[in-house]
Amino acid sequence: MSNKRNHSFLQLGLVIGIAIFLNILGNVFFTHFDLTEDKRFTLTDPTRQMLRNLDAEVYVNVLLEGEFNAGFKRLQRSVSEMLDDFRSETGFITYSYTNPGGGTVDEINARRTELAKEGIVPTNLRIKTTEGTEEKFIYPYAKISYKGRTAVVDLLDEEAVGASPDEKLNTSISQMEYKFANAFHKLQSGAKEVIAFTVGHGELSERERADLQRSLRAYYDVGTFNLDSATVIPQDIKTLIVAKPKAPFNDRDLFLMDQYVMNGGKVLWLIDPLNVELDSLRNQNSYIARDYPLNINDMLFKYGARVNPDLVLDLQCSKIPMVVDQKGSMDLFPWYYFPIIIPNSNHPLVRNLDGINLYFPSSIDTIKTKTPVKKTVLLASSDHSKLQPNITRLNFEILRYGDEIAGSFDKKQIPVALLLEGTFPSFFENRVTQEMQDGLKQINQEYKATSTATRMVVVADGDVARNFVNNKTGQPLALGFNPIDRFTYSNKDFLLNAVEYLRDDAGIIAARGREVKLRLLDTQKAKQEETFWTLLNIAGPLLLLAIFGFVYNWLRKRKYARPA
Repeated sequence: MSNKRNHSFLQLGLVIGIAIFLNILGNVFFTHFDLTEDKRFTLTDPTRQMLRNLDAEVYVNVLLEGEFNAGFKRLQRSVSEMLDDFRSETGFITYSYTNPGGGTVDEINARRTELAKEGIVPTNLRIKTTEGTEEKFIYPYAKISYKGRTAVVDLLDEEAVGASPDEKLNTSISQMEYKFANAFHKLQSGAKEVIAFTVGHGELSERERADLQRSLRAYYDVGTFNLDSATVIPQDIKTLIVAKPKAPFNDRDLFLMDQYVMNGGKVLWLIDPLNVELDSLRNQNSYIARDYPLNINDMLFKYGARVNPDLVLDLQCSKIPMVVDQKGSMDLFPWYYFPIIIPNSNHPLVRNLDGINLYFPSSIDTIKTKTPVKKTVLLASSDHSKLQPNITRLNFEILRYGDEIAGSFDKKQIPVALLLEGTFPSFFENRVTQEMQDGLKQINQEYKATSTATRMVVVADGDVARNFVNNKTGQPLALGFNPIDRFTYSNKDFLLNAVEYLRDDAGIIAARGREVKLRLLDTQKAKQEETFWTLLNIAGPLLLLAIFGFVYNWLRKRKYARPA
């Protein structure tokens, strides 16, 4: 009897020892198995590599502490899970939570003033209580410190006008890895990289590109670059954005951009080949679109893309208001010249993006190049589209026919945006003038006939980067927000992705394409079946326990019962 007791104690001690040992291992080595369909708990390979390259302590102060509703608790929990995933890759990350709304009134006000200087503004959160609704300011931000440098991560994506709170939170959680990884990568790189818009050729005005510039400034130094006053485009400019030029580029301008590309520069081309605007059409009722004399078609052709002087029409489009009677009544009609492009490519630059609203876009063809250049179609029209040559007169008569003309939209997947990657041939091969050679000598540079490996994106629509402006206040609206249908399209996400991909050698953008599916509860069905599910959750476990007890006792009696 004593031996059995000792044996039992020994077994108990072994079980306790193994449990303690496994807990110690669990604290030292963090791991998990991701069985989710969308792999939401698995970091992308570029993020892992970036984290492993950290060589100093990273401190993350999350300003998301306090009493929240269920949605913000989910966001708070997701931040902790993401940072724990980061810590599983490196031992240099520590984090803590802070409540900016704690303390006396004077302390809170002083803290808000300091946070505002860093661009950290609160969000007004409404919380339901037994006495009604309570409003409180919260700060869904994280401050990251690394080697004396700091970065701020906005954890909440509130720019999706028309999206529900659950959808906004889901988008925020989907983009969390990218936001943290991108901030870490920028801190590792040191000074902010430079992004420049070309000016001097009738490009989008500062007000028209205001929202894109504001969004880019979160991670880059954003400015303008006038080709007329330059002798060279410095390689410090990581990406050059040519946004809807209207005036021609002379040979000197083209040579500067060509040699910028030859030395590894990246360019985002947002080109309108035709001069066509909706306001002009309203004023004249009809007109023929004319070519912009940009003088860049041959250079793009040399690089592998041809932007055609035509217009892409699509049945999948946004609407415009039109007067329908003599009283001035307005109604909305589909305007086929404003296609909504749904990306169907799996490329990380456009993966999981929603519709992108274009305005009088043109088609793009890929051209065979002298050097190896990979061409990837990023955006293409739907399966119900058509091409209209530039010699066709534009008017509003097309609105009268409605569904009657659907059969003529028989073109499929017309490319409107291309990604070009590889080594590009120089546009000035065998035709460099002495003046160009002298200019290069002044800056101690040599002419290059073939580029180093680089990238460029060509979009056959300059208005993709243009934000609308509030007519009453004069303030720019969010890029992608269409004031007619009150919906925000993914124009800004597409352009931010394009800039990020062009200059991202580390591949961090792969995390931006992550999709976390939103599985919402059907509240109406839940209310109708509330009684059933309540009883099932209460009675179900008790019933299972009773069945288990009955079967266990029956088997035990059957095994140990002895015949009389």
